[in-house]
Amino acid sequence: MSNFDANSGSQPPKQPPAAGVLGNIAKFFKFAEYQTNFRTEVLAGVTTFMTMAYILAVNPGILSNAIFVRQPGDLLGELVIATAISSAIGTLAMALIANYPFALAPGMGLNAFFAFSVVLKLGISWRVALTAVLIEGLIVIALTVSNIRSQILTAIPECLKQSTAAGIGLFLAYIALAGDPVTGGAGIIVADPVTKTALGNFNQPQTLMAIAGIAIASALVARRIKGALLWAILATALLGWILGVSPWPNGIVALPQMPVDLVGQAIIGLSGLTQSNFWDVLAVTFVFFFVDLFDTIGTLAGVGIQAGYIDKNGELPRSKEALLADALGTTIGAVLGTSCVTTYIESAAGVSEGGRTGFTAVIVAVLFALSVFFIPLLSAIPAYATTPALLIVGVLMAGNVRGIHWDDPAESIPSFLTILIMPLAFSIAEGLAIGFITYPLLKTFQGKAHEVKPAVWILAGVFVLRFVLMALKPGT
Repeated sequence: MSNFDANSGSQPPKQPPAAGVLGNIAKFFKFAEYQTNFRTEVLAGVTTFMTMAYILAVNPGILSNAIFVRQPGDLLGELVIATAISSAIGTLAMALIANYPFALAPGMGLNAFFAFSVVLKLGISWRVALTAVLIEGLIVIALTVSNIRSQILTAIPECLKQSTAAGIGLFLAYIALAGDPVTGGAGIIVADPVTKTALGNFNQPQTLMAIAGIAIASALVARRIKGALLWAILATALLGWILGVSPWPNGIVALPQMPVDLVGQAIIGLSGLTQSNFWDVLAVTFVFFFVDLFDTIGTLAGVGIQAGYIDKNGELPRSKEALLADALGTTIGAVLGTSCVTTYIESAAGVSEGGRTGFTAVIVAVLFALSVFFIPLLSAIPAYATTPALLIVGVLMAGNVRGIHWDDPAESIPSFLTILIMPLAFSIAEGLAIGFITYPLLKTFQGKAHEVKPAVWILAGVFVLRFVLMALKPGT
């Protein structure tokens, strides 16, 4: 996720109260209290949608690596619908429950973990993986209602929060650059039997299109163009269609079909839980929870500061309601057939346009719902066209390294290992495990074991147990 414009816009003038339906909407969302109006809120909603609409192409592209076409029909279109509808529902929940201008969609990094680490690497069925997302969502709802979620967050060292985000950024960038160009990947980085990885062959048309897309995206981001990633995806796809690298879409608009092959698969996946995969699924559920927790809290805090919501105690009002809306988004998204739905930092773009209430989020939700009518266009976007978005998101997430105390070995070493292991092991879970194991040990070697919260020791023990069980598992 990204943030292209962190400059808050000027406060719009107060408007006289409207009558009828508009008046009721203004009263419900407290326009007068937040000194906003319909025009400002609508403009903010459109701006936020434009900056995060790239997820409609990127998320299906990533998840399609895991959810193969194992039955008749192409699931890519269904994944687009699942992405759009889950985003719309999650965002609407944020609007109505918390009255914040924050938008939700399937989280970047979490979708990559779902596809590449859980399904492709661990060999867990995508249905069972959706079950893990559903379980995580239900757990988060329970923890949010009981306030345990916020207590867990405060127990985790800041350096591990920051390194997790940065590591996910490198993981996304690696995914963006790697892949076989023949099957649609960028192919900028390829496997090599001698050096493990190497630069790809730049005479491949898909690779050249990916490079062109990166140049376009970089230029648009540098100019701080609204919706830079979306425009870069569309421009790269259009260039590929014109040059004949990829086939033109069969159409632009069509009536949507429900994702019948995806809806409810998370519930069906419960039958796929076995004694042999129980510990893997448990570990996967924990990683979903951990990353989703930090991602959401960090986004709420960052955008909350920009919007001026943070009070004198440094707290976000209605944070419990916001976290509940986020958890509901994840749970509903799992049932619809997509990975964890989370709050997007792109919401800052709408806030910078003056959006201050949940009506901004309502506009975003409506636009996500309308996007399901553009499935033919979205389904025709080639994989290399999403490379620019993944890479730029990775760049922005890597910026979290600024929050790490690099002069303290007890923090810098676990942080560095967390960041390094995620892309090299092709697994967010492995990076998290190494970070949580090394942090309390190094703090103990420093004579500062008292600074380590009990929750961190517990998590370290869980990860050690996971590695022991993996070592004892036959065939490993």
